[in-house]
Amino acid sequence: MTGRDKIRTDASMESLERDAWKTKSTDRFLLKWIKCHLSARITPRLVKVKGLRPWMITVGSATLGVMAGVAFAMGWGGLAGLVGGASQVLDGVDGQFARLTGRQSAGGAFWDSVLDRYSEGAVVIGLTLYLVRLPVPFPLWQVAVFGSLALIGSNLISYSDARAKSLNIQLGKPTLASKGTRMTIIVLSGLASTIWPLMPMVALGYVALHPNAVVAIRLLKAQRSSSSVP
Repeated sequence: MTGRDKIRTDASMESLERDAWKTKSTDRFLLKWIKCHLSARITPRLVKVKGLRPWMITVGSATLGVMAGVAFAMGWGGLAGLVGGASQVLDGVDGQFARLTGRQSAGGAFWDSVLDRYSEGAVVIGLTLYLVRLPVPFPLWQVAVFGSLALIGSNLISYSDARAKSLNIQLGKPTLASKGTRMTIIVLSGLASTIWPLMPMVALGYVALHPNAVVAIRLLKAQRSSSSVP
C-alpha cells in the first residue's frame, strides 16, 4: 500500500467513525438513507435542547405514527403521508440522539421496538379503513383480508428477525421488507392519493404480500437449518 493509499484509507475510516452515530449496523436500504440524509439534519439541533431525552423523541415519533393512521382512517391521505413521513424521520432521530449524548440503553431500544409496532399497526389499520371508505373495485372482505395480512406480515418480519437471532438461525441477506421500506411506500402512497385516491391500495397490496412472502421463505430456511442437524 502506497503512502497516498494509506492516507485515503485512514481518511475513509475516520469518516466512517465520524458518521457512526447516524446509523446502526443493521440499517439497510431506504431506512439508512432516511437516517443519513434526513434524520441526521435534525438530531444535532435537538442535542442542544436541555432536558430532552431519547425516550421523549421515541414517544413523539410513535404519536405521529398513530396520528398518521387516524388521518388515513378519516380519509385524509395527503395529510397522513405528511405526518407519517415526519414520524419516519423522527424515528431515526431517537437512536442518533442517544448515541451522540451517550444515553444508549437496552431499555431505550426496547421502547423503540415496541412503540414502532403500535405506530405501524395504527398506520396499516388506518390505511385499510381509508380504502373501506372509497368505492374500491374489490369486495369489502378482500380489503379486510389484505389489511389483516398487512398487519400480521409487518409484525412477523420484526418478530421472526428477532427470534432467529435469539436462536442463532441464519436468515440470509437483509430484504426490502423492512419497516423503513414498508413505511416509505405507505407514506408515498398517501401523498400520491391527492392525485389518485386509490394509490394506497397499491401500498396495502405490497405490505400484505411481500412481508408475508419473506416470512414464508424464512420458515423454509429455518426448516432446512433444523433438518441439517444430525
